[in-house]
Order: sequence, then structure tokens, then C-alpha cells
Amino acid sequence: MSWKDFSVRVPASTANLGPGFDSIGLALDLYLTVHIAKAGAWSVEYASESYQSLPKTVDNLLITTIQFVADRYGKKMPTAKLTVETDIPLGRGLGSSASAIAAGIEIADRLMALELPMQEKLVIGTELEGHPDNISASLLGGLTISYWDGKKLAINHIADVGIAVIILVPPVELLTAESRGLLPQELSYAAAIQSSAAANVFSAAVAVGDWATAGEMMENDQFHEPFRRSRFADFSEIRKTCRKNGAYGTSISGAGPSLFIAIEPGQELQLASALKAQYPNYECLVTKPAFTGVRSFERVV
Repeated sequence: MSWKDFSVRVPASTANLGPGFDSIGLALDLYLTVHIAKAGAWSVEYASESYQSLPKTVDNLLITTIQFVADRYGKKMPTAKLTVETDIPLGRGLGSSASAIAAGIEIADRLMALELPMQEKLVIGTELEGHPDNISASLLGGLTISYWDGKKLAINHIADVGIAVIILVPPVELLTAESRGLLPQELSYAAAIQSSAAANVFSAAVAVGDWATAGEMMENDQFHEPFRRSRFADFSEIRKTCRKNGAYGTSISGAGPSLFIAIEPGQELQLASALKAQYPNYECLVTKPAFTGVRSFERVV
């Protein structure tokens, strides 16, 4: 098979959106782009300074994902140099690892001419991530509502999501493992019922484009937010500011520490201005949903 250099582009994602813990994800218009070039040995080069601490050889998540796919299908993995450009803040709850896994699956699929169906890519990504929320959004784009029990994967995909998005990014990282450690081993029956109901109404509301209701449900989570919000000194005040300025709702983005804010398109710049003025320690990213997921294309140099 003749070699042609190519690139893979994957959107970032925010997960949970309140009560959709480990099951609801939204792709964002921030991207990881990997350029793949033929080489005698594997290597990874990052353009972003914040990613320089990541492994640059076979221990890198991109490469381990490619190797996982190769082993799964009994294929010999060719070697390549991966040059990575990214808009996705590292360790800020915006699916940087899921984006890398999605990219690795797509790279493997193209390098080894596997022609995997999307459902198979989704299963592989979910197995590697452990939950389907971020990875399904990065692979499909739009908003995804997923079920995974370790064997069966079911996903409802809403491609067109009519909101603007603001992400408030704090200056410090919060490791997913550390954030998971804040969660209890058990939840009361009453709290589980209430959060499940909120997730159900949220899902129904976004399916019909009712973000006023969906935003309200985002703020009725008891699965994870009550145990993580202590890491956000300004959490309650930020939520009040967002409500005052017309936001549909706010939630912790994934495991945190970033905050996700949904608002009607056209109102995002006013809210972003207010947030920048009141919370200057946060980086304020104005973005939108990404309607398409992972894609590959021939590289033009």
C-alpha cells in the first residue's frame, strides 16, 4: 500500500452537563489536529507548550490507542511521526484524552485500511475511556446521550445543537483521577431518583430544542456536582452572574475544573464580558457546539 501523509481533526468535548453523569457529551468547536507523516520510528511532537510534559514516543496515548486497534484486528502497525496542534486546554475537563483516543482510532483505521464502521469506533473508544460521554461526542459531533454497561453500547445522537457556549477555564489543572476521588461510593435512593429525573427531562428537552428547560435541569444534579463544587471558590457567584445575564444554565465541565455555560446565540459576548470583568483569574473561551466529529483528510503542505 502506497503511503500518503494525512491529518486527523477531532473536536473537544464537555461531558455530564449536570445530571448526565458519564452518559451525556457535547462536542465543542475547539480542535485537536494530528498530522501523520511516514517515519522509521514512532514519535509525537506537540506545538502547544502546555502539552510538552506528555510522552513523545510509544507511551503516548495516541500511539497506545493505535497499537490497541492494531492488536485488536491482528494487524502490523506501521510507524509514523505525529505532529499535534491543539486548541484544547490540557487537564481542564474538556475531553483532551478522549480527543486523543478518537484521533488514535481514526489514524489506526486509515493507516491499516480497516474501514471500521462508526459503531465499532465508538465501542473501542468507550472501552478505552471507560465511559462513552466524551468519546462519543468527539467521534460523532453534536450532542450524544449514551448507555454503556461494559458490553452493550447505545447512543442517541443530536447533531444540531442550537446554543452558544462559554467555557470558564481556571489557571490550575484537576486530574480526572483526583476529581473521581471526590465522589462517594454510594448515593441515597432519593438523590438517585431526583438526578435521574433531571437527566430524563434534560434529554427530552434538548431533543426538541428546549434549552430553557434543559438549562434548568443542568443545575439539578446530585450525582457529582455537590461533591466537586467545593473545588470552585466562586461557583455559586458565577452561576448567579450567568443567570443574571441570560444563561440557560451552568455546570462543571466533565470532571472539572472548567465550567460549561449554555446561552442563547447572540448573547454570549455580553455574558463573556461580564465574566471576564468579575472573574479575571479564569480564561473565558467563547465557542459553540461542533456539529461534525472526527475526520481525516490528505495533508497539504
